[in-house]
Amino acid sequence: MKDIHINNIIRTVREKIINVNIILNDDILNSIKCNIKVEESNCGKDILEQILENANIAEKEKLAICQDTGMVVAFVEIGQEVRIVGGSLEEAINEGIRKGYKDGYLRKSVVLDPLIRLNTNDNTPAIIHYNLVEGDNLKISLLPKGFGSENMSRLAMLKPSHGIEGVKSFILETIEKAGPNPCPPIVVGVGIGGTFDKVAIMAKKALLRPIDIKSDINHIRDLEEEMLVKINRLGIGPGGLGGRVTALGINIDIYPTHIAGLPVAVNVSCHATRHGEILL
Repeated sequence: MKDIHINNIIRTVREKIINVNIILNDDILNSIKCNIKVEESNCGKDILEQILENANIAEKEKLAICQDTGMVVAFVEIGQEVRIVGGSLEEAINEGIRKGYKDGYLRKSVVLDPLIRLNTNDNTPAIIHYNLVEGDNLKISLLPKGFGSENMSRLAMLKPSHGIEGVKSFILETIEKAGPNPCPPIVVGVGIGGTFDKVAIMAKKALLRPIDIKSDINHIRDLEEEMLVKINRLGIGPGGLGGRVTALGINIDIYPTHIAGLPVAVNVSCHATRHGEILL
């Protein structure tokens, strides 16, 4: 057994949540630089260049990339040979987030009750998904998700008869309806299969995969490439002001499902798609 003390979890979560809010991931940076050359709209090029300038300033000045520092989603993989000591794992994760948002001067955006709307003033609680795995490691993937893009996400319980064309239509329809609202260029996470709850989690988790790493399943990789082309043909463009670069990438994950169902979820994310991983 490997013991991991909650103080170590608190410290590393605090550091990581600050970093992911101020430093744009390399895959996103590289994609934006490449897409400046692809974008035909002068306005679109200007917006992409401003995004790069904003990222440089944020990293240099230790400021948030965006004023919406999101609600934190955490995917936790716990090795069967790991023992958490000193307290609660869930409270340790939330305490690290609490400290990170305070010390990093990040906006607190979480309300305690969705109807009364009273701010918790520390950006907790996080949404935490747990998975028990083999080994003696603890992996925590953090994804602070802004709601300009989250609000544009959709889920459909399609029938098997809709087939792959129905899935394609739903993805395109979701992005077209989103228009400029999720602050394009966007990153798109898609889940296909499972159940109503599983498919939504899959779509969210798909956003953790770097956009330059495609699916290792041949027909899903082909679908990712096809849908990225079709999304960028919608003409929404950077900032929603027209152009070729509406999306930087699309990641699709699948899971077995029931013979009577074809669940599909689309989780839309802004260009930043902030995320980072802790391995203890």
